[in-house]
Amino acid sequence: MISWLMNKSPSDPGVFTAMDPDDIEELAMELQGKTVGGWDLVQLAAGTGFAAYVMWAGVLMPGFRRVPLKLQVPYVPSSAKQVENVMLLLKGRSGKMVDLGSGDGRIVLEAHKQGFRPAVGYELNPWLLRLSNYRAWRAGLYGKVFYQRQDLWKVNLSDCNNVSVFLAPSVLPLLETKLLAELPDEARVVAGRFPFPTWMPTTSVGEGINRSWAYDIKTVRQTGQNKPEGCPE
Repeated sequence: MISWLMNKSPSDPGVFTAMDPDDIEELAMELQGKTVGGWDLVQLAAGTGFAAYVMWAGVLMPGFRRVPLKLQVPYVPSSAKQVENVMLLLKGRSGKMVDLGSGDGRIVLEAHKQGFRPAVGYELNPWLLRLSNYRAWRAGLYGKVFYQRQDLWKVNLSDCNNVSVFLAPSVLPLLETKLLAELPDEARVVAGRFPFPTWMPTTSVGEGINRSWAYDIKTVRQTGQNKPEGCPE
């Protein structure tokens, strides 16, 4: 049974109510390690209007049908500490800020609050985009932050000064090449959870899973990091 997926009404213990989106994010994480049967999904659908979001984000993963296998990235929500560390590494900076694979939009929201304009998230999963917009509305920032349903591999980043990424290690080598080809010299990239494999960070903050690394693109280029094979020294 999957009755633990629903909240009981405090006024009537026999009534189940829709779960808060924050609770659903935790649920999505739990579902990745559980077997969910047909009757379980029926119960889930009855208990929350975000059932499709949970199924897609927690079980199917975002954008799997539109992105090649080697470029797929599972959705794992950022913790409050991880968001805080990203902002620490971008402290004192300004201009456009983009989050590649923005998930539920929390980094974009915080970037806007810290003065970045515009703050943009790129995400393929339509249910996560809806959740992001709901979060923006709840924070009074709907229409002030921007979430776009675009493949991060096809987005032109040439006008971005600040970039955050919380992506799987398997895609970071390819992302290094894309970022070096498109970002301006003054750009800074912040990676959370996993560092870029061949770049040397300018600085880092945090420990364990909350650790984040900052990379200044001009420095990466000057030191010849991620130089394509066959490129002259």
